[in-house]
Amino acid sequence: MTSPDDLRDLDALASLTDPVRRRAYQAIADAAGPAGRDDVAEALGIGRTLAAFHLDKLVAAGLLAVSYARRSGKTGPGAGRPAKLYQVAAAEHAVSVPPRAYRGAAELLAEALEEAGAEETLNRVAQRHGRRTPACADATALLTGQGYGPVAAGPDRIELRNCPFHRLAEQFPPVICGMNLAMISGLLDGAGLDGEWTARMDAAPGRCCVTLSKNLRESPQEAV
Repeated sequence: MTSPDDLRDLDALASLTDPVRRRAYQAIADAAGPAGRDDVAEALGIGRTLAAFHLDKLVAAGLLAVSYARRSGKTGPGAGRPAKLYQVAAAEHAVSVPPRAYRGAAELLAEALEEAGAEETLNRVAQRHGRRTPACADATALLTGQGYGPVAAGPDRIELRNCPFHRLAEQFPPVICGMNLAMISGLLDGAGLDGEWTARMDAAPGRCCVTLSKNLRESPQEAV
């Protein structure tokens, strides 16, 4: 039987059937940080009022979260009202018809691996799986295709806004975060990017526990 949670998730995902609303959600998902209705209106080529309408519908559906900040950076009298900003909500939404318990199976397997101390085996498998990816010349495109939501954090660093294993990583951080690092290292290796980028464990709130650092190349003088 379909549960009330399943129905709420179905309603949330159904809100994306509107093409403009779906593009508005994608614009927020692609933004480097919280974005306002003006940003979405410009990206989609629509009016500010229409952008705000669709963004607020996505908030009501639980797909976006709201915060307020002054875009100018000014504070105190004369700084103006804080702008309403949007970002992708942390909550997950998934629907399976008929109901399937894949997440529950994943939790059981992660707990079993943790109890058995089989993390090294898991990491080897994850890295081998990652190496199966085809060659790719761009790390950002590679990780975007895997759902990590990469964003440049300077010329030599890439942060990952999304963890595809977020729920499991919260429950079993050593097991899942180690697997994630091995997977990304394998992805870079398989794509031929391991000479340019190195995946590192660098946990922080609100993003994936792994970041990428650009490998520094020695100059001819340094190599002598």
